[in-house]
Amino acid sequence: MNKTIIVSNRLPVQLEINKNEVKATPSVGGLATGMKSVHRDGNGIWVGWSGLTEEQLTSSLNEKVKKTLKEHQCVPVNLTEKDMEGFYYGFSNKTLWPQFHYFMEYTEFIKEDWETYKKVNEKFAVEILKHLNDGDQVWIHDYQLLLLPQIIKSQRPNTKIGFFLHIPFPSYEVYRTLPWRKEILKGMLGADLLGFHTYEYERHFLSSVQRLLGHNMEFNKILLDGREVLVDSFPMGIDYDKFANAAKAQNKLPKSERSELRLKLDEHILSDPNAKLILSIDRLDYTKGIPSRLQAFDYFLEKYPEYHEKVRLIMLAVPSRSNVPQYQLLKNEVDQLVGHINGKYSKVSWTPIWYFYRSMPFENLIDLYNACDIALITPLRDGMNLVAKEYIACREDLSGTLILSEMTGASQELSETILINPNNYEEVADTLKEVIEMPIEEQQTINETLQKRLKRYNVERWASDFLQALGETNQSESLVTTKRLHKRSLEKVLDQYKRSRKRLLFFDYDGTLAPFTRIPKNAKPTPEVFDLLDQLNSDEKNELVLITGRDRETFDEWFGHKNYNLVVEHGAWSRLKAGDWEVSEVLTNEWFESIYPILESFTDRTPGSLIEEKDYSLAWHYRGSDPDLGKQRVRALISTISQLIANHNLEILEGDKVVEIKVSGVNKGRSASKFVLNENYDFIFAIGDDWTDEFMYRDLPEDTVTVKVGPKKTIAKYRVDNTDHVFEIIKALNKAGDQEIMRIVE
Repeated sequence: MNKTIIVSNRLPVQLEINKNEVKATPSVGGLATGMKSVHRDGNGIWVGWSGLTEEQLTSSLNEKVKKTLKEHQCVPVNLTEKDMEGFYYGFSNKTLWPQFHYFMEYTEFIKEDWETYKKVNEKFAVEILKHLNDGDQVWIHDYQLLLLPQIIKSQRPNTKIGFFLHIPFPSYEVYRTLPWRKEILKGMLGADLLGFHTYEYERHFLSSVQRLLGHNMEFNKILLDGREVLVDSFPMGIDYDKFANAAKAQNKLPKSERSELRLKLDEHILSDPNAKLILSIDRLDYTKGIPSRLQAFDYFLEKYPEYHEKVRLIMLAVPSRSNVPQYQLLKNEVDQLVGHINGKYSKVSWTPIWYFYRSMPFENLIDLYNACDIALITPLRDGMNLVAKEYIACREDLSGTLILSEMTGASQELSETILINPNNYEEVADTLKEVIEMPIEEQQTINETLQKRLKRYNVERWASDFLQALGETNQSESLVTTKRLHKRSLEKVLDQYKRSRKRLLFFDYDGTLAPFTRIPKNAKPTPEVFDLLDQLNSDEKNELVLITGRDRETFDEWFGHKNYNLVVEHGAWSRLKAGDWEVSEVLTNEWFESIYPILESFTDRTPGSLIEEKDYSLAWHYRGSDPDLGKQRVRALISTISQLIANHNLEILEGDKVVEIKVSGVNKGRSASKFVLNENYDFIFAIGDDWTDEFMYRDLPEDTVTVKVGPKKTIAKYRVDNTDHVFEIIKALNKAGDQEIMRIVE
């Protein structure tokens, strides 16, 4: 039976070691709950760190840990103290965590930590591959394992891999500062499905991929060599019934059975009919904005003194990374602010803040959710924030108000509640006054809507939707898959090639024999290209044609010394073998003076773009421009030029990050057909990457072997991924029948 392998930094169990005996207690976190049906109820296993370093594990204890974890369907990845220092405390939490949360001032770029991060991701991969069988799927979680998808994909290309990021993905302007930005994106793109909490994070990721890696996209699909990566948003939910039922049970308890905490909370509520409790729950992390929240509360008490002795802030700060200096400084700052506010406003019978620096058992959390009239959740940046959802789920009578930072992922789903900018103390203070005075009917209307949504889209639904989307990524075969030039297809082509007596071979240049470059003139042919083409051309059975949109001057400089047939500017010029260049059509470039100024104007306003002037056509390249700006400008450019071309018998060709204006009717198909007219070829081959090559595929004889390079739509019979695979085909043609060199990726 096929299984799902779940992967996260930590396993969903807590280990206790007592006298060399091991006990495992399941975690109760949101992720563990959401994955329960996939993990425990299904045939899944969970791979992650056990919480014990190799230095803590003797040989006998290590075996006991593995055995205990196996009973919980868990597989440990053993990490050393050095691993944890560089991987977790270092790169994960000193580089990725602050940068992805926009705290650039805390971000550290340490090469040794990066090397450890890579090493640990590889350790995870080794453990996963031991348990990965054909048909299994892998779901990887969070920022500690950003490189893992590609490591696994490189070893098992047919495995379905999902990845979910539980923290924000920052904007391109922030992400681009990371020294290892491309490596991380490439690591993530090993997944078939990438999930984020919100569309905003999804959009930031797509923007970074497009700008830094230059991949083509169709809506939320990234087109890679031979496959597609789907990027989508899946807002994580909570175990709604667990919190709602616990709240109901707590409310039914008689006074004699209520916890000490709940009795103290009730005492404040009963002290005054207008008394209100404000709840603040967070990990003690700088992203949560706790000092700002305290300062805003201070301002509220100063601005609205009528609420003294009526309002109390219950602040629970759960210890987090207490050995990290930044967090120690944060703890001192919070302690001082709480002391300052309490010292400034306290009365004999009233302290404005009750401050708890510890974690609390689940029952006490429910007490807080039940008793507090207002939840003040104001992180400066947060991937989702499940506390906000838990508070709403616990409001049995639909009373209570959530004040939520608009910087959280949860604000997208909970838009009916009160959203604030956590940096605006005036707004926070005024909002507190507003919700204190909010009529109960208005509170209930808002909470009824929110509860229905949270109950419907709970954490199990989140996991189910993600896995369903992952399952569908490979269900329907796309053109990319169905037309792939597999080894068997290549053998058939080579057999035709070997048996033929007179062959015609067409090769496009850019994107086919040479990768694209930001500056077109930099894509000079390499010695390998010359060597491969020379071998093809030396076969007396072969007629080799390089057919390109390039200008005559450049191609003459690059290939003029070679005895190849050359066709440039889509067929405007041709040179047979070592003969002279000839104009293929009766052409004119008098129209340049009308079009060139327009292109020049767009170039001036589009940084990174440039004009390529050919003998009989003009090309506007925007590969080096900002992708979004380029898309915007090219639409405007085409619209502007379209109004002029009818008068000059011109047409517009849209290529890969280029727009070309040329005389109508001149194209690769028409030029290629001229080679076929007076000769009887028994094998014709044509390969290219651009949509301008589609004319060639269309106009050549039906039995032509046509090959598309890359993932774009095509009428070609076959496709390959990239220029490396083109070189493999040429090698195969040069040594037809030699099976050892047939290394086309299946």
